[in-house]
Amino acid sequence: MNTARPPLKTLDKVLAELLVLAQPLQGHDAVDTFEADGRVLARDLVSDLQVPPHDNSAMDGYAMRCADLSSAGITLRVGQRIPAGTVADLPLASGEAARIFTGAQLPPGADTVVMQEDCQALEDGLVRVNIMPRLGQNVRRAGEDVRLGATVLPQGTRLNPAALGLAASIGLSRLPVARRPRVALFSTGDELVMPGTVAPAQLPPGAIYNSNRFFLRALLQRLGCVVTDCGIVPDQREATINALRQAAEGHDLILSSGGVSVGEEDHVKPAVLALGTLDLWQIAIKPGKPFAYGRLRTGQGQAHFIGLPGNPVSSYVTFLLLVRPFLLRLQGVPEPALAPTAVTLPAHFEWARAEKRREFLRARRNAAGGVDLHPQQGSGVLTSVAWGDGLVDNPPERCIARGDPVRFISFSEFLA
Repeated sequence: MNTARPPLKTLDKVLAELLVLAQPLQGHDAVDTFEADGRVLARDLVSDLQVPPHDNSAMDGYAMRCADLSSAGITLRVGQRIPAGTVADLPLASGEAARIFTGAQLPPGADTVVMQEDCQALEDGLVRVNIMPRLGQNVRRAGEDVRLGATVLPQGTRLNPAALGLAASIGLSRLPVARRPRVALFSTGDELVMPGTVAPAQLPPGAIYNSNRFFLRALLQRLGCVVTDCGIVPDQREATINALRQAAEGHDLILSSGGVSVGEEDHVKPAVLALGTLDLWQIAIKPGKPFAYGRLRTGQGQAHFIGLPGNPVSSYVTFLLLVRPFLLRLQGVPEPALAPTAVTLPAHFEWARAEKRREFLRARRNAAGGVDLHPQQGSGVLTSVAWGDGLVDNPPERCIARGDPVRFISFSEFLA
């Protein structure tokens, strides 16, 4: 019997397979624009107006006809005063200026605004223009920001503060957004203890505090998920099956950490197979080789299943690389927008251990414009993640010498 293990899959191949499986969720919500930060648009936002609606002034100053000025020092008569928010329907006569304020509509005939610092108000309603302006100076043209009928934000956009402001600028007080993924989160392992239940001095031999539960829940919430915390499941097959069966009802995804290896106490794999299907993928990355995906089907519902490694750094990194794009794809974010942007920076460290797998090294930028490496890169060293502000994406079989260019992915690319 051939017992040879299948070759490890590349990260890119696993991600591509996952994204095919992550069909966008059905249904959408209409939410107040104030409450839509981080949500994903369910349809295009099309403008019913142009922004700005009229030519307006970008400065406090004087509106005028540029053709009336042949040189600096010309004097014009101030024929009207136009604050912001008023209708400027009185045409500007030749040789005349209008006192105008930022955001105010230009009067008909005006084509240039000179800011007040470059003008001198005189007696008898006159103003001297002390510069020779260029045509159109300090004028915001109608529709230069948004054209009537333009798609200002496409479907699949993940909304941020700037996008909310843009939506408000075209008059939208409510926005159509994708439904939030409902995620059941649980951990496995008899060694896990919740902080606050046992003091550090009384921690039993072999026990550890459950850190994964805290950062995974926070990561899920940052991605807009509705999270049900299912706690710690003991290392027992029937308990694991029962936890999965209950979680499959009313959830889109079940996310676990730990128990996806092949040890005798790793019960997640047989429990998932008892309720559905499972692919246990060995990925050619470090940290984070073991990764599981499956589908659970029960009498009351069905859900995606993803099992992460139990080591905290492995769990954290595989979440960023695989679970994050999976969840965003469920919400309708298009695939090209899922890939984080890497920048090339010089290594201010040496990495002499060439690894067969693609490595994601915890690192941070320094004031000199380079990248420093955390001295401990073990999969259990969570301090390396808290210390770092990103990952060095190092190809297989590559050593790094000081000064070499490296691909650096900021955590802000994953956590925004």
